[in-house]
Amino acid sequence: MDLGLKDKRALVTGSTRGLGYATALLLAKEGCCVAINGRDKEKVKATIEKVKREASAQVIGFAGDVSDASIADSLIQSVVGALGGLDILITNAGGPPAGSFETFDEDAWQKAVDSSLMSHVRLIRAALQHLRKSDTPSVLTMTSYTVKQPLPNLVLSNSVRAATAGLTKSLAMELGKENIRFNSIMPGWTMTERVQELMAFRAKSNGTTVEEETAKQTAEIPLGRMGQPQEFANAAVFLVSPAASYITGAMLNVDGGIIKSAF
Repeated sequence: MDLGLKDKRALVTGSTRGLGYATALLLAKEGCCVAINGRDKEKVKATIEKVKREASAQVIGFAGDVSDASIADSLIQSVVGALGGLDILITNAGGPPAGSFETFDEDAWQKAVDSSLMSHVRLIRAALQHLRKSDTPSVLTMTSYTVKQPLPNLVLSNSVRAATAGLTKSLAMELGKENIRFNSIMPGWTMTERVQELMAFRAKSNGTTVEEETAKQTAEIPLGRMGQPQEFANAAVFLVSPAASYITGAMLNVDGGIIKSAF
């Protein structure tokens, strides 16, 4: 299937590793002009070179922490200036730390809101004027399956990511008349650096090993394994592509079946 992505202009934030990187790489392989983003300038440079080795597409990059309120406008302007416009925005940021409710103070909550909600709000707000000029505008927010099925010791993520899902659905309804599509993917357990960090946290808390915690978590997944970043990217790239032109307001589970609810 031709996804219709050749020469489309895309920004993927938080794309120097994990799910963001896998998605940016696949977009580039599909012919997109891709802007990479991450907090560390050297990692951004290294990621650009890595993607270029695997895809013959225009790849650029801009460093900046999207949880910082001052970054969104300048990042979007830089991308639009370099690519000549914007067709696809994929908003992704690192997840909040693990822990129980009483371990977090006001500052921790504010940081979680900035990284896992307001980063999406600010990027979308800055990008809208440019997306309106596109023939195929699409926005994808990356959240977590904990939006539907909260997990113990992830109170920050459980709470704040649910707000991003509400934002995404609201914008799909509000801006559908302008043909701007908004969707979200709620990934389950996928073999990324973030998941490895969570397994290490559990192992330390429970006096076990990372291998034991990984095995316990995998046992709860109907497919019997954790996902690979490429599998997430396959779904993400389809959703933002013109091939998915009648899909908006979707909250897609990419989780190996771990969400138990029917809806």
